[in-house]
Amino acid sequence: MARKRKGRPVSGWLIIDKPAGMGSTDVVSKCRWLLQAQKAGHAGTLDPAATGLLAVAFGEATKTIPYVTDALKCYRFTVRFGAATTTDDAEGEVLETSDSRPSDADIEAALAPFRGQISQVPPAFSAVKVAGERAYDLARDGEVVELEARPLWVERLELVERPDPGSAVLEMVCGKGGYVRSIARDLGRALGCLGHVTALRRVWSGPFDLEDAVTIAEIEALEGPEAREAQLLPLETSLEDLPQVTVPESSLVKLRNGNAASVIASGVEFGSECWASHKGVPVAIGRYMGGEFHPARVFVAE
Repeated sequence: MARKRKGRPVSGWLIIDKPAGMGSTDVVSKCRWLLQAQKAGHAGTLDPAATGLLAVAFGEATKTIPYVTDALKCYRFTVRFGAATTTDDAEGEVLETSDSRPSDADIEAALAPFRGQISQVPPAFSAVKVAGERAYDLARDGEVVELEARPLWVERLELVERPDPGSAVLEMVCGKGGYVRSIARDLGRALGCLGHVTALRRVWSGPFDLEDAVTIAEIEALEGPEAREAQLLPLETSLEDLPQVTVPESSLVKLRNGNAASVIASGVEFGSECWASHKGVPVAIGRYMGGEFHPARVFVAE
């Protein structure tokens, strides 16, 4: 017999403006405690030094996390030229320095190869697993970590501002698995002046924007878990890019039990991934197969 989870059966999304110095899992644990929730997770890790949007899912919303992590995300970050570090950010030790500083035109020209489908080697200090161990654990132990290049889609990468000759503010929209620190490192190399990240902020992720975000302090200031739960966005917010089908009363039990059933659809293509709802309440995620919906993940009825 499965052990019953402790806490309240809370479902939905809490969009947090993560502060610097706090890990993503620490944010999730804090939010789960504040709402006294049974289950929580996040859609996309931010480094402890990074700030900005962290989407925290509760309860049934955790089943939709992949639809946020797989979506495009936007980062604004500052690159400091003239030094390469062990971590590719300001927290690492300096490995090499350069007196060279790029012009705006130099940067604009160098950005072009970083757009579209690129190949990117993650930082040595990253959560990538090597033979079952995290790369950052190996790197901290002094081991030389050789990571393989990974594909990354970069939708947009633009120069936003030059605060001073030694730094540049960039904005990038990319797909899943992008490392901003790698972009800064590789851009510095391409410019011949070296570089690392000194500030990083996630502006939006999939359907979520910083305008939707609250701080942990703001959540803490609310009186009790029920008041904090009122800050949640609906589960289906994360599914806005998927088509929706309607579940008639006659199909509801079958779908709730994980079986294919007839649905009502308009303009949904055969084989499309979509989500099904009954009276506005999400029932399942699955595929529309010509009049019939085949569920892959079923949401527990409240």
